[in-house]
Amino acid sequence: MIDNQRLASHVLRNLVRSALAEDVGGGDATTLAVIPEELETSGNIATRQDCVIAGMPVAEMVFTELDPRVVVENLVSDGTHCRAGATLAVLSGPARALLTGERTALNFIQRLSGIATATAAFVDALGDSPTRLLDTRKTTPGLRALEKYAVTAGGGDNHRFGLFDMIMIKDNHCQIAELGGPGAIARAVANCRELYPGLKIEVETDTLDQVRAALDAKVDFILLDNMTNAELAVAVALRNEVHLQAMLEASGGITLDRVLSMADLGLDYISVGAITHSAGSIDIGLDFDVEVSYP
Repeated sequence: MIDNQRLASHVLRNLVRSALAEDVGGGDATTLAVIPEELETSGNIATRQDCVIAGMPVAEMVFTELDPRVVVENLVSDGTHCRAGATLAVLSGPARALLTGERTALNFIQRLSGIATATAAFVDALGDSPTRLLDTRKTTPGLRALEKYAVTAGGGDNHRFGLFDMIMIKDNHCQIAELGGPGAIARAVANCRELYPGLKIEVETDTLDQVRAALDAKVDFILLDNMTNAELAVAVALRNEVHLQAMLEASGGITLDRVLSMADLGLDYISVGAITHSAGSIDIGLDFDVEVSYP
């Protein structure tokens, strides 16, 4: 089930209004000059590629924000696997609003469906493995809520939303704070627990010695960064030996081909930045009906 609450928030409306302001500015000059105000028309949004759909409610809001008289009948829901040629929605209403909103609506659907489709490919590669796919903070500035939503449409899970809702201690934190050397992880974890006792703590590790230190510190999550499959297997064994509840997350340079070899390692999560920062857009178009009408 896709959580649609985020798409219904004021954040989404602000994003839609900002996108429309960027494109429309003081007015859609061509449409205002060519299309009579009273003209009505209809059309279909269709995908020209196989894909996983995301962003249908966003596109609907684009059109209704321009003119509440626009009627959008979504034929598929977000998270649906669609074949090329599938009709996604049927639109009808004032022609000016449909023409003015066309590109902005399609930009949202194309981008978000690209993320959902890329995510689904990794999820499918994991198959029946209990290991879950996570996104990262490598998102388009200002569009994180939508892009993380698209990840869930593709079957993935969201990592922390931002810097405020979870602790992640990296090497740079320890080095810049002069916490390096033996005991650095323990000291950093202690500092974080003292100041933010309600937040989960994750520690990024590059070596198995750091994994042991993170386990000793009883953190909630351990990120296994750029480790080989053999090292990942040892990290899983170390965690299982001490029977702690620390979740293990592999990250760094993980490709679709490599995921196939990681499904049975016993990891809890695999995080992949490419599903957001490198996802392409899906070819989706809006075709208008030939017939138009005047109310």
